Amino acid sequence: MSYIAFLAGLCFLLVGAEILVRGASRLAARLGISPLVIGLTVVAFGTSSPELAVSIKAAFADQAEIAMGNVVGSNIFNILFILGLSAMVTPLLVAQQLIRFDIPLMVGLSAALLLLVLDGQLSRLDGFLLAAGLVAYLAFLLYQNARSRAQATAGSDGMPSASDAWGINLMLVAAGLVLLVLGSRWLVEGAVAFASFLGVSEQVIGLTIIAAGTSLPEVMTSLIAALRGERDIAVGNVVGSNVFNILGVLGLSSLLAPSGLMVTPAMISFDIPVMLAVAVACLPICFTGGTIERWEGALLLGYYVAYTLYLILATTQHDALAGFTGVMLYFVLPLTALTLAVLSRQEQKRRSGRLR
Repeated sequence: MSYIAFLAGLCFLLVGAEILVRGASRLAARLGISPLVIGLTVVAFGTSSPELAVSIKAAFADQAEIAMGNVVGSNIFNILFILGLSAMVTPLLVAQQLIRFDIPLMVGLSAALLLLVLDGQLSRLDGFLLAAGLVAYLAFLLYQNARSRAQATAGSDGMPSASDAWGINLMLVAAGLVLLVLGSRWLVEGAVAFASFLGVSEQVIGLTIIAAGTSLPEVMTSLIAALRGERDIAVGNVVGSNVFNILGVLGLSSLLAPSGLMVTPAMISFDIPVMLAVAVACLPICFTGGTIERWEGALLLGYYVAYTLYLILATTQHDALAGFTGVMLYFVLPLTALTLAVLSRQEQKRRSGRLR
């Protein structure tokens, strides 16, 4: 039965992602909303609805490890796996708004989350602050879009033409979201059954199986958006999903949970710092030419494989863990940081030369 649920969920995700991207991109043009804002809001929040459902359910069931692991694992998965795989399919152009505001915001929120959980929990007050931040973020995006639209339509009537297709596109978006939620639910249920059978801990399940399963809508949406040439949606979907996961999913989960969300020492000392480091890595990658190249996508994807391998080795207490950790800490990570720093410096010089 688990195999059937897994395969059915995967099919629903594929169909739902295609329908959602098609309807959302058409609505963006008809409503005068930029594809980037659609990617950061409707698509990003819609594809993050599985994370919201899973984390709230886990919070009420007193499974804080799953609730936290789901969000932290999803944010790591979104950047390393989704952006990496999407960039390998086709180089991704990164909008200047993302570089100037949304990616730094994602980094800042990741750092703020680490500070909030240093006391070992995410309290209801913390949840309220995060949820209020989500409202402020949405208001800012809508204000920015309205201002850009007013500037673009100056001297014209500024009104999009009426069309009977509006209702169809709205139904496409709604149907796509329903299929994504159902597909993720069935796929995760099948995958968790496999993981539980193997005796994996709830935290590892949350960081891997559930995180990847609930992020599959983002995978399908970003891949299909990239293939269809909607690159703003492809990148904006990932950044917007990460912002929503922290502000919306963790905010509402800790706010609705009876006593907030308890956070394990391992999550504080390793997994959340990894999430922060991954977010920080987006800055130099996106800054270099405003494009995520195929080799950078391969680099991100390789790091996700390494992160997953580390979790497996740590869970099984494998003898290779110490050697693997040493290679990553003292060779691979410093070399990558140096490469990105050099590329960023070269890009800065190139832009300075243009200004002259």
